[in-house]
Amino acid sequence: MSTKTAFITGATSGIGEATARLFAENNINVILCGRRADRLEKLQTELANKVSVHTLSFDVRDKKAVADAIESLPAEFSKIDILINNAGNAHGLDPIQTGSLEDWDAMIDINVKGLLYVSKAIIPKMMAQQSGHIINISSIAGKEVYPNGNVYCASKHAVDALNQSMRMDLNGNGIRVGAINPGMVDTEFSEVRFKGDKERAANVYKGFDALTAHDIADVIHFVVTRPYHVNIVDLLILPTAQASATQTHKS
Repeated sequence: MSTKTAFITGATSGIGEATARLFAENNINVILCGRRADRLEKLQTELANKVSVHTLSFDVRDKKAVADAIESLPAEFSKIDILINNAGNAHGLDPIQTGSLEDWDAMIDINVKGLLYVSKAIIPKMMAQQSGHIINISSIAGKEVYPNGNVYCASKHAVDALNQSMRMDLNGNGIRVGAINPGMVDTEFSEVRFKGDKERAANVYKGFDALTAHDIADVIHFVVTRPYHVNIVDLLILPTAQASATQTHKS
């Protein structure tokens, strides 16, 4: 069986990085994408003795940069079998009346438009080969709205809608489409949300066992390795201590 190639956005940390590592352990070539070129190079060096690795440094908010980066892929990486739309961010946790316009722009531009830009560039390749698998990384925030989550929740509800729409629009082209919706995962997520306040971010995950990036990567790997006639379309994954977006049992 030929080795597959996965295109992973947001591969410099968290779920994206963990997925890249797990894919490499399981003989899936990886195209690592992110804004931090130094982290991409370091990860490439670590994984290159296992699989073929290519890096692309761009910001998913920049549609020209996205298109140019994907167009620049060398021939050996031109066939993309798996797209992991993982790049995403939360900025701020403020009520709608005091929210930052800059934070709103960042969340919509990265979480929604960035996913669209990358998908727009890769879907034609998958249609031409009549095969492919798109995994959209969303959130419990795409299933529930919580206080002060307003625009972040709206952006992830958009991902939920796009995931469903993609599956309908691409039906008949041999392309599987599905979403992974994590609850609380202990990554850099909260540090970004709280603008680098490490203490406040750390408190989010105290008193219970949060999910890890590897937990989500493990599920992603399971989903993409099912028999091709099986499409797992929508998974919500929570730590055992979490019952909903607003209810988590902490000791």
